[in-house]
Amino acid sequence: MTRPPAEWDSAYQDHLPPWDIGRPQPAFARLADSGLLAGRVLDAGCGTGEHALLAAAHGAEAMGVDVSARAIGKARGKAAERGLTARFEVADALHLERLGESFDTVIDSGLFHVFDDADRASYVTSLAAVIEPGRSYYMMCFSDRQPGVWGPRRVRREEILLAFSDGWGVESITPDTFSVNPIEGIASVLAWLAVIRRR
Repeated sequence: MTRPPAEWDSAYQDHLPPWDIGRPQPAFARLADSGLLAGRVLDAGCGTGEHALLAAAHGAEAMGVDVSARAIGKARGKAAERGLTARFEVADALHLERLGESFDTVIDSGLFHVFDDADRASYVTSLAAVIEPGRSYYMMCFSDRQPGVWGPRRVRREEILLAFSDGWGVESITPDTFSVNPIEGIASVLAWLAVIRRR
């Protein structure tokens, strides 16, 4: 079972968690610069909002959702400070259908890898409820190529293919890196960047 909302809230309380680097991940900045974060964009598990704000800065109609009310509050503050129009709501990524909306693009920076097997299946079903057919899901997750045992669950390429085997087309899974706030002197970790299309 994944962590409850209170635990995610505590991660944002006194200091920045490892994944909240105060700027977009380079992989998502590249996507935005390529014009791929366009139209109606949802950032699932948005944290303090950097990727939704990135999409908004590139002209998208952006929305970010997170189970942490504290993270959403910080995201709203950033939007106001930067003069960007993006919506941020407290919501459970396992029940995106409750938003009552659909999106052209969904982005996921570090959410997929927090789920256990049962919740992972629920998350994929949840995504299917909000992504328009023919539209894309861009996901970056912790890779099994990362040595050590600290940090979130490591994901094998084959697990991504299996999770999205029904009703999806996996267009690519490429090696990438997450930038992180330094942990034991480490400032980046190995990741997968997946481009997946809803059928």
